[in-house]
Formats: sequence, C-alpha cells, structure tokens
Amino acid sequence: MTNDSIRLARSSALDRREWLTLVTLCGATFMTGLDYSVVTVALPEIGRDLGFATTGSLQWVATASLLPTASLLPLFGRVSDIVGRRRLFALGVVLFGGFSLAAALASAPAPLIAARAGQGASAAMITPTAVALLTAAFPEGPRRTRALGVNGAVLSLGFVLGTLGGGVITSGLNWRWTMLLLAAISGLVLLGTTTLPRDTGTRATARLDVPGAVLASVGLFALVYAISTGADAGWASAPTLGSLSLAVLCLSAFLLVERRHPVPLIPLDLLNRPTVKWGGLVGFVTLGMCGGTTVLLSLYMQDVLGYPALATGAGFLAEGIAALVAGLLAVRLITALGRARAMSLGLAVQGLGIGAMILLPVEGGLPLLLTTSGAMGFGHVLTVVSFITAMTSGLRDDEQGAAGGLSQLPQFLGGIGTAGLAAIATARTSALSPTTDKVNATLGGLHAATLAAGLICLAASALPLLLRSAPLRPAAGTSDSRRQRASS
Repeated sequence: MTNDSIRLARSSALDRREWLTLVTLCGATFMTGLDYSVVTVALPEIGRDLGFATTGSLQWVATASLLPTASLLPLFGRVSDIVGRRRLFALGVVLFGGFSLAAALASAPAPLIAARAGQGASAAMITPTAVALLTAAFPEGPRRTRALGVNGAVLSLGFVLGTLGGGVITSGLNWRWTMLLLAAISGLVLLGTTTLPRDTGTRATARLDVPGAVLASVGLFALVYAISTGADAGWASAPTLGSLSLAVLCLSAFLLVERRHPVPLIPLDLLNRPTVKWGGLVGFVTLGMCGGTTVLLSLYMQDVLGYPALATGAGFLAEGIAALVAGLLAVRLITALGRARAMSLGLAVQGLGIGAMILLPVEGGLPLLLTTSGAMGFGHVLTVVSFITAMTSGLRDDEQGAAGGLSQLPQFLGGIGTAGLAAIATARTSALSPTTDKVNATLGGLHAATLAAGLICLAASALPLLLRSAPLRPAAGTSDSRRQRASS
C-alpha cells in the first residue's frame, strides 16, 4: 500500500459515533427506497385482497406515495433549515412508522391509499433532512464522500432488495407484512436518532416563503402526476396535457416569485451555482436512464425469458452488488479523479453497460444480463455519489436543507426518462409486430430503448466538464480552501 493510499484510508476512516450516525441515516434511506419497490411487487395481491376495481385504481397504491414525496421535497428541505433537521427527521420517521402500521391494517382501498399518501409526505420530511444531517455530521472531504457513497449504495440496494424481498414476503406470507417490515425499520431508525448530531450553526430565518412553497408543491405535483399517469391516460389526453400545463405555469410563476421574495424557498443564487445546476442535470440523466432501464430489464426477464417474479428479482442482484461496490470505492475514485471526472466516468460506464444490452438474446444470455446490469449499477451509483457530493459542497449551514431537497429531486423527475424509454420501446415493438412474433417484437423494442438510453448517458458524460470550467461562487463565510475544493 502506497503512502497516499494509507493517508486516504486514515482520512476517510470513520469513528464509532460517525458509524452509528451513518447507520441511522442509511437506515432511513434504505427504508424510503424499500417502500416503493416492495409495494410494486405486492400490487397484484393487494388488488385481490382489498377488491380494487381496476388496474388503474390499483396503481394509486404506488402513486399515492410518490406524488407527495416529490412535490413536498423543496418545502421540507427549507423547513428543516428553519426548525432544525434532527427534529424534522425524527418527526418524519415517527409519522412514517405510524402510516406504515395504518397501511398494514387497511381493510379497503381508500384507507390504504390515504396511508400511502401519509408515507409519501413523511418520506419528504426524511429524505432531504437525512442528506443535510449527513453533510453536517461529516466535513467536506473523504469522510463525507465515503458517507455519501455508502448512503447511495444503500439506496440502490433498497430498491433491488425491495423487488426481491417483496416477492419472497408476498409469496410466503402476505402483502401486509411488507408494511409491517417498514414500520419495524422505522422503529429502529427512531432509536438511532439519539446518535445524530444536534442542530448547530446558523439556521435560516424563521420566515417561510408561503407563495413559493405553494407554487413549487403544486407545480411538482402536477408534473410528477403527468409523468406517472401519462402512459395509461395517453400523452395527448386532456388530464395529461392539463397537468403538464399547470406544472409549467406554476413552476414559471415560482421562479418569478423567488426573484422578488426577500426570503425565497430556494434562493436563486443556490440554483445558479454550477455545482447545483449541472450536478442536478447529471442526476436527472443518470436516475432517469437507470430507472427506465430497470423497468425494461424487468419486462425482458418476464416477457422474453419467461422468468417468474421471484427469479426476476434475483436477476437484479448483480446490479445491487455492483452498486454496493461502487459506493464503497467512490471515495477513492472521487479523490483520485475529482467530482467532475468521476461523474463523467460513472455516466460512461453506465452508458456502456446499458448500450451493450442491445446484445441481449431471446433465450439464455444470463451472463450478459448480469454483466451489463452490473456495469449499469456500478456507473450509476458512482455518478449519484459524485453529483450529490458536488451539490452539497461549498454551502452555508443554513442552505444544506434546501440543497438536500434539490439533490433528491432528480430521482422523482427521472420518471420522465422512464416514460421516454417506454415510448421508444412501445413504438419499436409496434413497428416490428406485423413482421415477427410477439416475443421478438418485444425484444426489438427493448433493444431500441436500451440503445437510446446508452447513447444519452454517453452524451451526458460531457456535462460535468461544464461544472469544471464554470466559475463557482462560494457561499459567504466559507474558507479559501473550502472554496477551492468545491470548485474541483
């Protein structure tokens, strides 16, 4: 081991208290990641058990959680800067556990959907504050990068294990145990809040930008609603076009209001920082293409290879393991390459892995499936850790909550990528259907969509160069060395 490697290992090593803090925050991250994927697998049984009338109404079990999380992230990110992150985090965990128990006890569709909406609103409290608490507990540098790496890997692992665990739990017990599992995890996370650092430093002013909060929440709600329901309702349908129009109107008005408000919900100078602006765009690409490709791989394994649900979940293990490895190696790669180059490398690896899926065959091909999905998972998590590290660096303490919310927003807006890839796959499948059988037509559609996703990732790997070349305006009060690190 070289002297540089020894110094890096020592500088990034965490003490016992830091590990307890990290386990608590990663537990919350794992819980929110598990929430969406574990329920998705259980949807058919939920529909049969509670008597949902249609597939469209059943989909609200998932959508009811997604919408409030996405739309309330900016609000709760800012609220955490005002009332204290530890306090809001603990409240979110308590509410999440309570709503999970309510979901487990639901005896009809309406109470379940209401409980799922409560879980989503609680997750909007937890997600940005967890990132802000993590950046407060670990100073900029190798320690923070290592913590963010583990956190990013755990989030990805939560989605993968949710898919696999949801199948196991639903098959062996019933869907209610998925909700009880979430409640149990929330109880453990709540115990861990005693290890979290107490709120210190400068809090934001107690005045809340109410017009900005309303416009941002309504605009994001309308946008995510259109993304979530557009494929089923039709992209040219009145509800979808109306939702998209409302989103554009509210978010445009939000930017105008923020320019004039003395204490904006999201300061525009924060949005204009190169690390936030370009880092968020990189996050949008990597999350959108990875999420969309994961849906395509699920279709490939079930509709082309004929895998049952449990085997399909197991097919994502390579992606989960590679994501975990990327999270653990992120500190070394980011320290050696810098955040911008690490982002470029991550997107390039992700793009090559996804693009190579055009070679997936109609039969067999398991080694290629595991290799390509593993490359996607590795590149994706490296990119995620790099862009979140960039977005949360060089900021004042009273900006960390808002930045934490912004850093989590791309995973919900990434649904635009999923919808786009699904549209490409559907169009190509329809074009091939008259000339070939259903399985080969489906495979052709999946090949077209994965090729597009791979090319988008490879093209986007040039975006971090803009982050490196653009001048960074550091936050007031940061040291010169901190400013230099933030711009690297």
